[in-house]
Amino acid sequence: FPEEPTKDEPHFPPNFELRTPVAPDSIKVICGDNSIRVEAKRDLLGIGVLVQTADVTLGGCAATEEDPKAQILIFESELHGCGSQLLMSEEAFIYVFTLLYTPSPLGGSPIVRTIDFSVSIECHYRRKNDVSSDVLKPTWAPFSETNASEESLYFSLRLMTDDWQFPRSSTQFFLGDMIKFEASVEQFHHVPLRVTVDSCVATVVPNVDTVPRYAFLGNNGCMFDGQLTGSSSRFLPQSHKDKLQFELEAFRFQHGNSDVVRYATLTNKWREASGIHHACSCCDTDCRAGTKSSLTVKGKQQHTLS
Repeated sequence: FPEEPTKDEPHFPPNFELRTPVAPDSIKVICGDNSIRVEAKRDLLGIGVLVQTADVTLGGCAATEEDPKAQILIFESELHGCGSQLLMSEEAFIYVFTLLYTPSPLGGSPIVRTIDFSVSIECHYRRKNDVSSDVLKPTWAPFSETNASEESLYFSLRLMTDDWQFPRSSTQFFLGDMIKFEASVEQFHHVPLRVTVDSCVATVVPNVDTVPRYAFLGNNGCMFDGQLTGSSSRFLPQSHKDKLQFELEAFRFQHGNSDVVRYATLTNKWREASGIHHACSCCDTDCRAGTKSSLTVKGKQQHTLS
């Protein structure tokens, strides 16, 4: 009988070298003050094959322009557009975009000869605002400027660390975590004010009118989440009138992206943050109708933050 062939190591010709693939230089990014411009060569893979224009998108947005002579696709978007994500560090705001390539079947066949892939693109901007827990105090100014600033109000809504001492640098949470929010007003020389939160809505993208959406706080300041889902979400007792702190138990949308956690009182009855509990008697009905509570203030100023 013939002998079984031996399993020898592969033989290569002299001076043979395995070539290591090199990432193609096919994408150029320009980060503007409030927009982004991405230029992608149609030879996106660097193998001499031009991709179809419709197969390349920026976060789902089609190319806004095409240079047929240079074979370049151009994408332009506002920083909050085309599915971008805003991340924050101690030093910078980071807008993250994703360039997607999804090859179409060749001709009328059901096959493709390239793979799907995505490229993460980031624009970094230095943070100009104060990121400590200390209130930012104005510098000395002439009386005319000081007098004009008496009506200046600066509202903020920030994610806080577990000890409530500093703004939280990360916006990532695990299911079961408590997301800590602090709403505050910087009132300078204005007469003392009390800050309240009338409503809060969680969405997948930074647009309050999109679907899916979850109004976990509403009806002029009632925390619905605990009553609807039995969560541990709650307002903290309000020790300073210019600050309001509340906790929201992290959750995800049922049919959303499973690796994205979004913002979403466990008590047997409604409780009010400053201790005026009878003001909550309308939370099960409509707090905009009927008699006015002791929390109603004439000349209320309303601001929207996200």
